[in-house]
Amino acid sequence: MKHFSLFQALPDFFQNRRLTWLAIWVTIMAACGTVLAFMANWLVGIIWVVIIACALVFVFNTLKIIGNNTQKYIASLSYRVNRGEQEALIQMPLGVILYNDKGEINWINPYLQSLSDKSLIDQKINQVSPDLMNLIEQAQIHVDTEKATFKEHLNWLDRQFEVEVQPELQALYLRDVTEELQVQERFEDNQLFIGIVSLDNYDEISERLSDTESSVLHTHVTTTLSDWMDERHIYVRRSASDKYMLMGYMSGLRQAEKDKFKVLNTIRESTSSQNMPITLSIGIAYQIENIAEMATSAQKQLDLALGRGGDQVVVKAPGQDARFYGGTTNPMAKRTRVRARVISQALTELMGAADQIFVMGHARDDMDSMGAALGVRRLAKMVNKPAWVVVDPEVKRHTDMRLLLDEMHEDPQTADAIMTPSEVLNTATEQSLLILVDHSKESMTESRSVYAALKDRLIVIDHHRRGEEFPEQALLVYIESYASSTSELVTELFEYQSRKRRGLSRIEATALLAGIQLDTKSFAIRAGTRTFDAASYLRSMGADGKLIQNFMKDSVEDYRQRAALVAQAQILGSDAVVVADDQTIYDSVSVAQAADSLLQIIGIERSFVVARRDATTVGISARSDGHKNVQTIMEQLGGGGHLSFAATQVNDISTNEAGQELYEVLKKDQADAEMED
Repeated sequence: MKHFSLFQALPDFFQNRRLTWLAIWVTIMAACGTVLAFMANWLVGIIWVVIIACALVFVFNTLKIIGNNTQKYIASLSYRVNRGEQEALIQMPLGVILYNDKGEINWINPYLQSLSDKSLIDQKINQVSPDLMNLIEQAQIHVDTEKATFKEHLNWLDRQFEVEVQPELQALYLRDVTEELQVQERFEDNQLFIGIVSLDNYDEISERLSDTESSVLHTHVTTTLSDWMDERHIYVRRSASDKYMLMGYMSGLRQAEKDKFKVLNTIRESTSSQNMPITLSIGIAYQIENIAEMATSAQKQLDLALGRGGDQVVVKAPGQDARFYGGTTNPMAKRTRVRARVISQALTELMGAADQIFVMGHARDDMDSMGAALGVRRLAKMVNKPAWVVVDPEVKRHTDMRLLLDEMHEDPQTADAIMTPSEVLNTATEQSLLILVDHSKESMTESRSVYAALKDRLIVIDHHRRGEEFPEQALLVYIESYASSTSELVTELFEYQSRKRRGLSRIEATALLAGIQLDTKSFAIRAGTRTFDAASYLRSMGADGKLIQNFMKDSVEDYRQRAALVAQAQILGSDAVVVADDQTIYDSVSVAQAADSLLQIIGIERSFVVARRDATTVGISARSDGHKNVQTIMEQLGGGGHLSFAATQVNDISTNEAGQELYEVLKKDQADAEMED
């Protein structure tokens, strides 16, 4: 039904169907009343008509006045809203810039102009702020591919802005977040951290000192540590003769990280000059709300630092990668064999409780890995437990490993020592035990499927520094990074076994000695008194030196590969770097041997060889003569190892790309070294 013309004069919100029906209903009632009034008396009818007419005039005049007032109110409100928007745009603390196609500023609101001491109108954005122009260019690319706006942070005019770019409108909106970021920074600076400090070898050093000398040493270490921490507003409290508790704010921790915890070098050098070398290990945790959990995490980081050889700091927050500082010196061997004896006894008990034992080395195994595995298998046999070494037959092995496996097959005592991963999965039970040797990372193990099946009953025996990727619930961990090799650690365990039990066979003793000889470069590096003790024991058990020499021989192809790699070396100061051709696949042992060979060049302290291992993997082998740390270099590329030998593997990139990443890390390492100097 159409509205009456009188209603059409009213504002739109009065022109609705309900009001129309109400008007019709009133009109009908008035008409009926008029008819009845005239039927009763014509005079009454006239009076009724007059009353109705007056009422209608009053009602519609009132509605008209209300409509006019409403229109005026709406017009006034619209004006105030528009004026408020304009004033807000001009006066509110939000910077607005309008620019043209030439990159010139056409208009800027007074607030943003007030932050600058010169007029910005008609100025080139690139001249005013190259970073701002860069954001506009990024926003245009962003808009072409994704959204209509682009947000980023910018430091400009001594303020911090959150910039929103609208390329289609050629407009920039800059929200001043300086105070907001300052509040956030103060909050982050005032977060607590907890640290635990351990004097790595205090007990061993203090044993040979008099009470006076021991007191002087302890006072010197405590004073040096406290003074260094006080400068960074970090609270230090001694909790034991060789332990300290740290507590402080993140601002102090950042200062400590900025100078890379130089207190480690200060204490080590000052005590070494007094012939009492003390090293520190520190574990630090933060960003944990529960104080007890934070302290527990700090202890875990300290354990990680000690597992990596000590003389270093590990800093970690939940969900973040650990940060390592120090660890630039070779770990010192312990003076006591108590730990070896305790580990030997514990290992024997765990083996006795298992129904069968599987020993597994790292992928692309070498003499140290296989020798240690055979040694551990013999320990299991000595407690009358069935045991096997897990070997994947599908993996291509170096010449020395093929020769060793051939010898094992011919020896009755080792002919049945090998089991494939598929056989292990079919044989293993809930009472089976898996022992990892010469590695502690799932990503490096011979068979991940075997690891996954037996990870709840796991033992680790290794001489590499402990990394973040480590079994969470290992039943027993024996990691001694001061040892020359895992074969040395395993050999020591035999000294604490019953003499009535049958010892090593000729092949097993030979493999263990070959492992020690390989990792020490024929006893030239990392060979301590205990290394020679282990070698002497193995010789007494029938280790065959001539057979080791035979194992160490190379095939013509391996020799050519190594020579080809060495020929590609580039000398960068005291570093030798090889980036091999991406189309050629090199044997991992040949790559490692090439890295060793490069250290024979005069003036070379570190060597790195980048070569393709297979269709998807590029490996980097790193070696050092002991003066510089290669483990920290490889850790930055996702790998690890030892101070003087380390490695990593990267996937889905070329050797040139991997080499470029290595160069960047070496450049950063050089810059850090120059800064420290």
